Amino acid sequence: MNYLIGAFKPSCNISITLSDAKTRKQVPMKKENGQMLMVPLFHSQENIAGKISIEPLQGKKVDHIGVKVELLGQIEMYFDRGNFYDFASLVRELDVPGEIYERKKYPFEFSTVEMPYETYNGVNVRLRYVLKVTVTLGYAGSIIEYQDFVVSNYYPPPSINNSIKMEVGIEECLHIEFEYNKSKYHLKDVIIGKIYFLLVKIKIKNMDLEIRRRESTGSGANTRVETETLAKFELMDGAPVRGESIPIRLFLSPYELTPTHCNINNKFNVKYYLNLVLVDEEDRRYFKQQEITIYRLQESS
Repeated sequence: MNYLIGAFKPSCNISITLSDAKTRKQVPMKKENGQMLMVPLFHSQENIAGKISIEPLQGKKVDHIGVKVELLGQIEMYFDRGNFYDFASLVRELDVPGEIYERKKYPFEFSTVEMPYETYNGVNVRLRYVLKVTVTLGYAGSIIEYQDFVVSNYYPPPSINNSIKMEVGIEECLHIEFEYNKSKYHLKDVIIGKIYFLLVKIKIKNMDLEIRRRESTGSGANTRVETETLAKFELMDGAPVRGESIPIRLFLSPYELTPTHCNINNKFNVKYYLNLVLVDEEDRRYFKQQEITIYRLQESS
């Protein structure tokens, strides 16, 4: 889709073709209108290269004052839609002022591109990467073409990954201990743990384990926090007794998780929590929440 910034219809068609388009992995990306689009996948430190084709419409010429391609990493807050914060910006000048009468192709390359943050589409914020081609027409504005792509980055297993051990109690009524095997999980991991009932004097009806994502954007008075429950796993249905142990085994792969994002360019955070919920026969709810870290592990081929 060519966009014209100015008062006239575009006088040419612009297309962007990546050098490894036939072999590079394609992944789905949701557009603003909700439609899914297949786009190329890149990782930080990769080369991004290809060709840009500019073809004038039949019977027309393109009188321009410059052609350039930019690689942009951008953050957009949905409460400030349309204003992008560029955290990465590279540019290649492709042509000096002149006229284009027939299709013209321009090779381009961005070498070993630093792309530290992953693509993210959230409730109130999105982080995206685009190639942006601009044909500047002077008084007539500019013709712009975008090519979206997705970035994901792999990390090795953490050298230290402590287990989580916590207690939940209501004085003289309830005392339970729960344990998760670790505190950092990759996207395809399994949460393994146990819950021990040391004292049970209230009638518990059921117990669930939830995975919650908390997205916070902005800062100070402008902070917005959105919490989503992504998974709900029933651990127990019925009343436990003292000394009982309930095993936990929750697979993460079926759920649409992202890695944890910490203070991305001072704009947003995305954190994950395991939330243990107990409900008694009078429908009173008891919670215990624990933060976990999610990361992307290199996929085996």
